[in-house]
Amino acid sequence: MKSITWATEPKDTNYPAALSYLSLIFPELAAVKYVDALREADIEEYKVKDILRASGLPQLPKDNYHVQKNFFKIDTGHKISPILLVRDTDHRKVIIADGYHRVCAIHYYDEDADIHCKLISAHYV
Repeated sequence: MKSITWATEPKDTNYPAALSYLSLIFPELAAVKYVDALREADIEEYKVKDILRASGLPQLPKDNYHVQKNFFKIDTGHKISPILLVRDTDHRKVIIADGYHRVCAIHYYDEDADIHCKLISAHYV
């Protein structure tokens, strides 16, 4: 099994995707502040199985098109973009603002893998 090669920073396109998703959950101004905070956050590592559990989201099917694209990236040694996470203590979960398909692919690949991510807390922004 190949090791996962991580990019040192999320792609620039990951932040608008996070904003789009967070704008569905939070007021627009709060979503903008969260994305700004994510841009400034340091990279951390957490186990993929813990991120998936903390999010409360189901694992997507292995044959999902976007999950398969991420399998291909891992298998061919492409750098994987770190995941963007928001800790929502009010609901005791972690929101995957960007990177859900990557999380699912990596969980299938190796459920004990460390995920590179940026994590902020919703209350501290």
